[in-house]
Amino acid sequence: MRGKGSPCSIYGILACLIVVLAKADNPYRFLTWTVTYGTISPLGVPQQGILINGQFPGPQLDVITNDNLDINVINKLDEPFLLTWNGIQQRKNSWMDGVLGTNCPIPPNGNFTYRFQPKDQIGTYFYFPTTLMHRAAGGFGGMTVFKRVVIPAPYPPLAGDHQALIGDWYKTNHKDLQKMLDMGRPLAFPDGILINGHANGAYFYADPGKTCFIRISNVGLQTTLNFRIQGHKLKLVEVEGSHTIQNVYDSIDVHVGQSYGVLVVADQPPKDYYVVASTRFTDRVLTSTAIFHYRNTNIPLSLPLPPAPTDVEWSINQARSIRWNLTTNAARPNPQGSFHYGLIKPMRRFVLANSAPLINGKLRYAVNEVSYISPETPLKLADWFNIAGVFDFNTFPSVPSGGFARLGTSVVASSLHDYVEIIFQNNENTIQTWHIDGFSFWVVGMGIGQWKSDSWRTYNLVDAVSRHTTQVYPNSWTAIYLSMDNQGMWNARSAMWARQYLGQQLYFRVFSSERSLAREYSIPHNTLLCGRARGMLIS
Repeated sequence: MRGKGSPCSIYGILACLIVVLAKADNPYRFLTWTVTYGTISPLGVPQQGILINGQFPGPQLDVITNDNLDINVINKLDEPFLLTWNGIQQRKNSWMDGVLGTNCPIPPNGNFTYRFQPKDQIGTYFYFPTTLMHRAAGGFGGMTVFKRVVIPAPYPPLAGDHQALIGDWYKTNHKDLQKMLDMGRPLAFPDGILINGHANGAYFYADPGKTCFIRISNVGLQTTLNFRIQGHKLKLVEVEGSHTIQNVYDSIDVHVGQSYGVLVVADQPPKDYYVVASTRFTDRVLTSTAIFHYRNTNIPLSLPLPPAPTDVEWSINQARSIRWNLTTNAARPNPQGSFHYGLIKPMRRFVLANSAPLINGKLRYAVNEVSYISPETPLKLADWFNIAGVFDFNTFPSVPSGGFARLGTSVVASSLHDYVEIIFQNNENTIQTWHIDGFSFWVVGMGIGQWKSDSWRTYNLVDAVSRHTTQVYPNSWTAIYLSMDNQGMWNARSAMWARQYLGQQLYFRVFSSERSLAREYSIPHNTLLCGRARGMLIS
């Protein structure tokens, strides 16, 4: 007999259980994002910004690992547009990477639906536009991939979860910044620093005595920022999807494109405290503040601001102190990692050296003396449809050539599951930041000067952190180990966007001779076609 108010008969219990479980699992998320211009004034001067659903920064995207995301992006700008999902590995699915080497841009008044899954990932990420200099106008936002209920976290229950999007900002219109770069002029020094879209006054709320999670991402164009909270310690627990040994810091250097997750205990006298982000490795220091507010208090802020470190050595030592927590759970209910990276000998080595040459009388940025130019036909489409002449595997040297810089479309061939060592060699006097789509890699070593054949003796082959973006200090090197375990066409680039725009990037084509859905998804039916792929049939 059916009880009063019960929606299920005794004969429909199984069906009801299936419905309840489907709702509880919530495996699909359907979103529509409309991209428009709008007037914003983050530094007190009205300027043209890029909004998503009317928001600057864009909507916070909170999902659970293994959710299936369906995000329809409608472009109402007057220029083509793309979004990428910084650090989301897009397993077997470079079709949704959102960069010009894999996707045709969304034309004005057009749309494209990104369909992807943050497979077996948790942690702090962000999204941003990859077309032209759109990143200088907005279009970015935070993305958090939360754990499933069955996965324990390596920290106690939290009283809050906050996103801190920090980055440098210009008052100049993004189209004018692009014109400067096209003329061969470098970007000037930024005009200010933003925290969650504000120069000053963003709020982070705290419950006295409780612990909150703050997810810090540097979404700026070119400047390393130091993040700190007046009177409070930062306990690092996560870096770009990897749980870390829980070191405690007074402040953290966050380089362009990087994300960190910290725990902050509201254990000070209840009042307002300054949250500070300030530039590092710059002759002039820019500073922005927000407010760490204890609830149910009205005691205002008081100076002084907490100081930032001033030397490079401090930052290098902090970077080396960040270690992977090998005993805690990852996005799946097993310790992080299915094999130990330090027990495998790399089969290939690349030395990637950045430079800032003049080519045809104009400033460009290059890798191994090749400055990347995007072909009209995306590399991924050319590869899939066997369109000849778009790229050539033999044009990019795996070590610096020492010759004159030139323009080219750099694509490196790699077999699926190749295990490689990459040395990022920085011979310039400015800090660099590198990102690789589609993978996480192990940052095994850093050093001053030139990398040498015996530098591997200083590598951390035990608990180096796994991440997708790494810094390279001035006149220094950084070494990573990378398993090419994700078939597709993947972008390796400077995270400093002017350098990426003017050529400091390349692509890895990770390939196997077997075309199988177990290795890589087929071309989606909604793929935009352009260049020489226009009119091709998608079967």
